[in-house]
Amino acid sequence: MTRSTADGPDRRGRSRRSFAGSRPVMDDVARLAGVSKQTVSRVLNDHPAVRAETRAAVVEAMRTLGYRPSRSARSLASGRTRMLGVISFDAARYGPASILTAVNTAAQAAGYLVSSIALDTADRDTVVRALDTLTAEGTDGVIAIAPQRGVGSALAEARGDTPMVVLENALDAHTPLVTADSRAGARAATGHLLDLGHRTVHHIAGPTGWTSAEVRLDSWRAALTEAGAEVPEPLTGDWSADSGYALGRRLAARPEVTAVFASNDQMALGLLRALHEAGRRVPDDVSVVGYDDIPEAAHLLPPLTTVRTDFGEIGRRALRLLLDRIDGTGEPRADPVVPVELVVRRSTAPAQGA
Repeated sequence: MTRSTADGPDRRGRSRRSFAGSRPVMDDVARLAGVSKQTVSRVLNDHPAVRAETRAAVVEAMRTLGYRPSRSARSLASGRTRMLGVISFDAARYGPASILTAVNTAAQAAGYLVSSIALDTADRDTVVRALDTLTAEGTDGVIAIAPQRGVGSALAEARGDTPMVVLENALDAHTPLVTADSRAGARAATGHLLDLGHRTVHHIAGPTGWTSAEVRLDSWRAALTEAGAEVPEPLTGDWSADSGYALGRRLAARPEVTAVFASNDQMALGLLRALHEAGRRVPDDVSVVGYDDIPEAAHLLPPLTTVRTDFGEIGRRALRLLLDRIDGTGEPRADPVVPVELVVRRSTAPAQGA
C-alpha cells in the first residue's frame, strides 16, 4: 500500500492539498477514505461491524492526513471519558509508588488517561471526598490502593455505580480484589529461618490496621505454631527504617534472639544498623529476613534475604480487571492473587550449633 506525499495525489487520485493549513478532523478522514463519519467513529472505537478493507482504508486516510482523534470526540462516540481514577495511600512508599507507575503505563497502552489522588490520611471523609472527586470527573472506573482496613470500609460505604477494583482490602463479593500472597510470603520467610536451625523467629510487624501487616503477622505466628516453636511477643513498627532501628535496639540487647523476620525491607534496614551498633553480627549471630525486595536490598551489607513482591504485576492485573469490569466481558482474565518469591541472600545463615 503506497502513501502520498504532502502535496501529491493519494491512492484514489485525490489531492491532499485541500487539507493543508489546518488540523484534519473526522470529516476530512471520512472524505479521503470514501466512507461516512459514523464509519470513522466505529473504526476509532474498534467496532466489530467494520469490514477489514474499510478499516484499512480509514486507517490509511488517518495516516495520510496525520489525523489524531481527540479524546472528547472518542468520548462522545463511545459514551466513555477514557479516563481512570486511582486512589492511593502512603504513595511515597516503594510498593504503592511502583503500583501507581505500572497502572499509568498499562493504562496509557490501553488508551486511557489516569487521574490519581494520593491521600495523607485514611479517615472516612477524606476517602469519600476523593471518590466523589473522581466520580465528578466522569472516570470510567477506579482503582483503589487501600492498604488500611479503614480505607476499605470508607470505600464500601461511599462507592456508587462506578466500576472499581481494590488492592489489598476486600470490600464485598462483587468488587474485584488484587493482592500479593502475603500469607505465603510470611510463611516462606519464617520457614526459611526455622529450616536453618533457629529455635524460633522474632517478628517486627507492620502497623496495626494494615491488611498486609496483619496477614504477615498471623502467618508468622501460624508457621511457628505448626513447627512447635516458641512464639515470641511481636514488636510493632510503622514501616519506617527509624522504627526498625528503635525496635532492633531492643532485640539486639537480647542474646537469645538469633533470627528476625521484619514485615518490610525498610524496617529490616533499621534493624541491621541496630544489630551492627550492638556488635551483633549478621548473619553469624542473627539472621534477618525482610519483605518486598526494594531495589536497595541486594546492595545492603550484608545483602538482604527478603520476600520479593512484584508490585508492577499487581498494578497491571488491577488494570486488566478494571477494564474487564468496564467492558462487561464477564469472567475476569487476571488471577487476583499475585505470587511472591523468597530471595535468599547473605543476611541469613544456619544457627550456631545447628
